[in-house]
Amino acid sequence: MDIILAISIAVGCLILGGVLGFTLFRYIIKQRYNQIIKEAEIEAEALKEKKQLELKEKFLNRKSELDKEANQRNQKMQSYENKLKQREMTLNQQSEEVQKKANEVESQRISLDKQQEKLDSLITEQRSKLESISGLTTEEARESLIESLKDEAKTQAQQYINEIMDEAKMTANKEAKKIIIQSIQRVASETAVENSVSVFHIDSDEVKGRVIGREGRNIRALEAATGTEIVVDDTPEAIVISAFDPVRREICRLALHQLVADGRIHPARIEEVVAKVKKQVEEEIVETGKRTCIDLGVHGLHPELVRIVGKMKYRSSYGQNLLQHARETANLCAVMAAELGLNPKKARRAGLLHDIGKVPDEQLEIPHALYGAQIAEKYKEKPDICNAIGAHHDEMEMTTLLAPIVQVCDAISGARPGARREIVEAYLKRLNDLENLAASYPGVTKTYAIQAGRELRVIVGADKISDKEIDALSADIAKKIQDEMTYPGQVKITVIRETRAVAFAK
Repeated sequence: MDIILAISIAVGCLILGGVLGFTLFRYIIKQRYNQIIKEAEIEAEALKEKKQLELKEKFLNRKSELDKEANQRNQKMQSYENKLKQREMTLNQQSEEVQKKANEVESQRISLDKQQEKLDSLITEQRSKLESISGLTTEEARESLIESLKDEAKTQAQQYINEIMDEAKMTANKEAKKIIIQSIQRVASETAVENSVSVFHIDSDEVKGRVIGREGRNIRALEAATGTEIVVDDTPEAIVISAFDPVRREICRLALHQLVADGRIHPARIEEVVAKVKKQVEEEIVETGKRTCIDLGVHGLHPELVRIVGKMKYRSSYGQNLLQHARETANLCAVMAAELGLNPKKARRAGLLHDIGKVPDEQLEIPHALYGAQIAEKYKEKPDICNAIGAHHDEMEMTTLLAPIVQVCDAISGARPGARREIVEAYLKRLNDLENLAASYPGVTKTYAIQAGRELRVIVGADKISDKEIDALSADIAKKIQDEMTYPGQVKITVIRETRAVAFAK
């Protein structure tokens, strides 16, 4: 019984302890819940205050920016207002001046009206006096005067017409020449006077020593490669390039420019650069021909004809640049063809190509007009174009209307004052003849006439002529020049034979 009581008491204690523990747990949970709620409210309040401060700061910043913009706008408006006030004052002043001038003009007009009234009254009074004196009314006097003036005017006009007709008959030829001269002046392009030297400018005289090279080997190699004479003297910061052929001078100038800029100047490098520059000049010739054809509206030319046109830039005829002469002739032909109702494009094409026979790559014995016609025919130009080219110097029968147009325009372009100089053409022909004479000997690879034809340099192949034979060759060339050519002073013949050994390190 005691045991059961004890167990009952124990069980009751356990139940009571469980109830008390649960009650205590609920109390702890409730306290913790209240604490979390309180912390959350405090954190929310702090976050709320922080956000309010941020919003307030943004509001103040934005307000300051808006105030600043408003101030700037107010300043601009004030500036505009000041300008408007100033303009208003200026306009008021001008309005006052205009009003003042208008008042002056009105007073002058009133004065003139009064004077006009006085003048009309005087004219009426004088007319009445004249009518009483002459016994004729104003209308009768006017008719009589008009009839007499008509008769006199008819007589004088007839005399004047007869005089003009007689003078026109006597001076018709003179007036026609004046008209042609005026036309030439309107379409004349610039002319180029042929020069025989070019000046290559250098930064300092130290470059001259490098161009000359040890014992002059560099300058000799450059002269042999380009066919020019290079003068290195006391002229400050300048090297003079002399040659009658402008293509050679240009090649030498460009090669010198590249060599000096690169700094490597020796015979092998010189030959390499000269070969490269020759290729560049050839490309420039083609580009010049294309640009000329585009400028003149000439299309469909064969590429070789385009190259020949570009090569005209480096040729001259009696001192007149051949390309400028061809362009001028082409424009004149187009104008004349249009006036005559012909095709101006064909005329311009024929005028551009009429002197292509003057720039052959080889020496020919036939006239340049006939050779030009052969070239044009070779490259599929139409028969009327070929005939105009071949007949512009009457060396071929004219079969089309283009031929006389080209002939006349060629004469206009070449015959105007200052267009050509005979002496330059003769000089160039003499130098070409010198080079061709020496080149006719076997074993000669290159010939260059330099120093205005006073020296002829002949380069021979080392495998074809020996050292002993070059003396005899120079003597033979000198004798042939004496027998066949006319020249001032004397001509020095220099024969150069160069032996060269080349090896490669691998």
